[in-house]
This record gives sequence, C-alpha cells and structure tokens, in this order.
Amino acid sequence: MDMYGTFWALVPPLVAIILALITKEVYSSLFIGIIVGGLFYAGFNLEVAMNHVFSDGLIASLADTYNVGIIVFLVFLGIIVSLMNKAGGSEAFGDWAASHIKTRVGAQLATILLGCLIFIDDYFNCLTVGSVMRPVTDRHQVSRAKLAYLIDATAAPICIIAPVSSWAAAVSAFAPEGTNGLVLFVKAIPYNYYAILTIVMMVGLTITKVDFGPMAIHEKNALNGDIFTIKKRTVEKDNSSKGKGKVVDLVLPVVILIVTCVLGMIYSGGFFSGETFIDAFANSDASVGLVLGSFFAMAFTILFYSIRRILPFRDCMNCVADGFTAMVPAICILALAWTLKGMTDSLGAKEFVAGVVESSAGSLLNILPAIVFLIACFLAFATGTSWGTFGILIPICLQVFPLESGNPLAVICVSACMAGAVCGDHCSPISDTTIMSSAGAQCDHIVHVSTQLPYAVTAAAVSFVAYLVAGFVTNAAVSLIIGIIVMVCAIMFMKYSFNSDKKAGENT
Repeated sequence: MDMYGTFWALVPPLVAIILALITKEVYSSLFIGIIVGGLFYAGFNLEVAMNHVFSDGLIASLADTYNVGIIVFLVFLGIIVSLMNKAGGSEAFGDWAASHIKTRVGAQLATILLGCLIFIDDYFNCLTVGSVMRPVTDRHQVSRAKLAYLIDATAAPICIIAPVSSWAAAVSAFAPEGTNGLVLFVKAIPYNYYAILTIVMMVGLTITKVDFGPMAIHEKNALNGDIFTIKKRTVEKDNSSKGKGKVVDLVLPVVILIVTCVLGMIYSGGFFSGETFIDAFANSDASVGLVLGSFFAMAFTILFYSIRRILPFRDCMNCVADGFTAMVPAICILALAWTLKGMTDSLGAKEFVAGVVESSAGSLLNILPAIVFLIACFLAFATGTSWGTFGILIPICLQVFPLESGNPLAVICVSACMAGAVCGDHCSPISDTTIMSSAGAQCDHIVHVSTQLPYAVTAAAVSFVAYLVAGFVTNAAVSLIIGIIVMVCAIMFMKYSFNSDKKAGENT
C-alpha cells in the first residue's frame, strides 16, 4: 500500500496528539507516533522502520545545525534563569512587583504587555516572559496553566505581526523569487485576524475575569492556593541569597539578553558586513543569533553577579548544571517533535496538502481565504510547525493569485496561511512554541495544551468568520471590525454562561 502523498502522511502526528490528550503523557505518545510513521514509511518492514526512525529521524534531527542551535539557546537561557533565581533577582523582582501590581488582573495584563514588547523571537519570548513573570503571577494566585496560555498567546501571535522578528524573516524567505518578502509580510499584517483577535480575546477575558473550560478549574484552584492543580506539586524557592538580590539583578540581565539577541540576529544576517538593518533581519539565522546573544548575556550575568558579590563564582558554575537540568524535559519533547515532523515529511505530507489546496482553488475563490486558514490550521496542528506550513502553502497561494495580478485576495490568502499556521501551532501539543510556553511557565505540558485549546479554538472560529467576510469585501478594516464585534459578543456570552453556571453551583 503506497502511503506517500496521501492522508496517511498526517496519521502519525494525529496518533501522537490523540494519545497525548487521552493519556496526559507526552513522551510515549510522541514516540508511538514516530514508530507509526516509521512503519508507514517502511511498508511495515520492522528493520527498515527502526533504521528510518533512529538514523533518518532522531539522530538526523539532533544533527541538524539549526535544531542544535535552539537546544544550546535553551540551555544558555536555562542557566541565566537559574543564575537569577540563585542570586535572588527573581525574588526581589517579585517583591517589587507585589508593591506595584496590586491585583490578579494587573498581573495578567503585565504579562500580556511584556509578551507584546518581546517580539524578536517566539522561543525567546516564551522563556523570558515566563522567568520574569512567574514570581508575580504566583504571588497573585494566577494558575500556571493561565500563565502558560498568556505566554503562548503573546509569543507566535505577536511575532507574526512584528516586521522586525525571526518570523518576518521566515515568511520573507518563502516568498517567490523577485518578490520583496518583507513588503509582502507587512501588507499581510492587517489581515492577520487570528493574531489580532487572540490579543483582543486575552485582554477581554482578563478584564472581564472570565475563564471557561478546564482553565476555569485551574483558576478556581489557584484562588484557593493551588496554582498547579497537581497533587504534591509546590513552588520551588531558593533562599540561598535571600535579601541579597535586588530588582536590577533580574532586570539588567534580561535587558542585556534582549540587546545581545537582537545584535546576534542582525550579525547573523550580515548587518556588520554592510547589510541594512531590515535586510539583516530578513536574512538572519535565528538559531545562530539567539545562541550568540544568550551566551554573551550569560557571561555578562556571571560577571555582574561576581562583581556585586551576591553570588560566588563557584555557585555560578553550579547553576550551569541546574540550568541544563531544568531544560531537559523541553529538550526531550522538542527532539521527539522534530523527529515526528521528519516522519511526516518522509511520507509526503507537503505533497498531499499542496494537492488538496490546488484542487480546491479553482472554485469558490471568495471563500478561499477561509479555506486556506482551515487547511493551515490543520496542517500546523498535525505537524507542529508554523514555518513548515508557511513553506508549503504560501507558494501555492501566490500561484493561484500572483502578486503582479493586483488581486487583493493574494495578500489575504497569504495572511490566512500565516494566521492558520499560528493557530494550528498554538493548539498543537507537538509544537515547539507550545513546548517552550510550558517550560517558560513551568507548567505540565499536557495541562497547558488541554486548558489552552478551548481558548485557541474560540479565537480560530471568530477568525474564520473574519476571513469569510474578507473574501467578499477585501477590506481589512471592515473584516477586522466585524471580527472584533463577534469576539466581544463571544466573551460576553461566555461571561454570562460562566456567571450563570457559577450561580447555579452556589445554589446547589
């Protein structure tokens, strides 16, 4: 049975996702999905399948220079976080924030704001926002599941509407030859409804104090002192430098980290060799840039703490192992997720999806943006990659609607692809951004996925409506206003339903 380029190519990741949601255990679920992919590829020849899984899959993914760079970046960032905790910087920032941020709503809005400000890269966003805001949200009894959602929803959605980001560079790279990819990216921003409506939804839910689905249970438990909703789990505190750390011991390393990562990104894009800032970002290698930036930030942090004598050099070196250990779960999940993506690629997932899109493009052109959005959602959800989805769908969209034709549906369809890819990535338990968000919040990964899913699906449903409208009116403002109105109505409906359920529960 030839499974290449058919729906069977998407079965292995679907198996992994379904098993993860059922069993609440991600490692074995991912590995079983990988094995299924290997068996499909080898025609159920066990020897060939095992060779494909390990040699062409796991080992190849860990030998990939980009992937190794991301792992090294994770380790460096884990070391920096460990240093800040050990020095008492995180605790001092938490104390300072407690005196300035008085409410749970304020703590959540501060998390959203910080997430919006750190738009350079989604990996960097997830881990930085998590390390900075955990002490604040913990003090205000915000559940780790809610923190993970706020981090995840301000990572990729912000990066996909920020012209100066690693995501802008990625989208630009997939533009056809002769097209200014960055200009295309900027034109698509007003039509990126999922990203914009996700931000509207986050702020709306926070201000109206509405939670629904599994998240409502976690938030209720957090108000009662259990921010994890997992038995025997407590917040780990390191008081070895209690009273010595100051706010600057967290803020300055984070600022240096941001600056050095930006410099690392533009360095990898040739800025110091004569390229303009914009071109350097468009040509940057996020893996190299983030590794360089995080290394210099780590070195600065060690030197800074040593000079201030709040953390002896020996203790700084102990944080190297501690930081690596803290990132091991995220690294394991990433390695398995990359391997699973390799299985889907070897089964021809790209070819299957390309055929589906091209076959549907000839009819019902006005609803094509909505169709592209749904296909991108499904593909990114199944494969766990936004950038891979860009690479598959953006060239197809521009074949159907060439930019030189002047048809506004070209930009709308590209934006629908970008939005759908972010949505699917946001929902998928095998997405690296989702994994990073769990690591940043130090939240159980499956808990994060299950609590976030109803929120992401709600934003996706409203975005689908906006793309249906956009396909006919081809006006970004009109479609967005309608989308925002629908989102506000949805929030009000959930607020009414939530309050009704709460009152009903109180009366029983």
